[in-house]
Amino acid sequence: MSIGSGPQAWKTEDVKRDNSWILRLTPEEIEGFRMALAYAKAHPKELLDMTQADYPLPEASKKALERAIATTQGCWGMCLADMRVAYWGMGLYMGACWTQNRASEVINDVRDAGGSYKVKGGRSYNTNAGLDFHQDSADVVALLCRHTAKSGGTSKVMSSIALYDHVTELRPDLLPVLESNTWFHSYQNTQDPTQPPYYRCPLMGKSGGYFCAHTNRKNTIAAQQDFPEVPRLTAQQEEALDLLDEIMPSDEYYYSMELERGDMQLSNSFVTLHSRTLFEDFDVPDEKRHLMRLWLSIPPLRDHGDGWVRAGEEKKEMNCGCGGRAHLGRGPITG
Repeated sequence: MSIGSGPQAWKTEDVKRDNSWILRLTPEEIEGFRMALAYAKAHPKELLDMTQADYPLPEASKKALERAIATTQGCWGMCLADMRVAYWGMGLYMGACWTQNRASEVINDVRDAGGSYKVKGGRSYNTNAGLDFHQDSADVVALLCRHTAKSGGTSKVMSSIALYDHVTELRPDLLPVLESNTWFHSYQNTQDPTQPPYYRCPLMGKSGGYFCAHTNRKNTIAAQQDFPEVPRLTAQQEEALDLLDEIMPSDEYYYSMELERGDMQLSNSFVTLHSRTLFEDFDVPDEKRHLMRLWLSIPPLRDHGDGWVRAGEEKKEMNCGCGGRAHLGRGPITG
């Protein structure tokens, strides 16, 4: 399978040379968001009942949201409640939001709540741990920074296409292994109770003419450890995982960024992996590191054939960013 070259196959130096992916909001764009928030507060609704009409953005502010990966730097000067409404309103213009856990949360608070990362059922968002490179369970992952850490918590991103290309150079014999629909991944107890606790999906490949990747070794290993009925990893699969782990920490491939208060990062999970470093918090509770996360499905939804299916068929009807309603399956598709 030939992926080809292009800006999505970027390496670290490419991103350092070209900062066109960073969007700094203009006063006009910021004012548009403030006006939309004022309208939403004057006509309050539950988040899931809101449509674009309940958060009316002028054209300039709409354009500001049309990015695949971006940081919109600036201190919003909003309280937490206002930040959540404004963030949700932005999400209505970017896509349709997925639930992120069994509690059906649609805005997830990414902060240290004493959780453990690499344990049975462990998630990353409620810990202060440094994370492996991985892709989240959505087309696009949005992170809005409310508070930074005392130290650490650096965000890292890398191109999964560049990763694939490097595997092609080093071990082309492992490409069929990565592309085979023989990989099983644990839901980490986030699935609907009526669904199996694991799902099958390739690690890399093409679907509907698009490149897709789904790389999260923690969940792959969890499926091996927790479910004896899952086929054991072959020697070649182990080799493939080890090779990815060898490449991903290379500073040739990942770009580091410090998300500051008011920054929003949008990451396309089809072609982007992300990670973060270990962090230390401040002692004051309301000064601790706090990011808010949206999982977005971007219409029109891609046709996921050849094993690239949404992991889990539970349906949730939610507001779609295109102004209509969308049925959304919970769980990873390619990220």
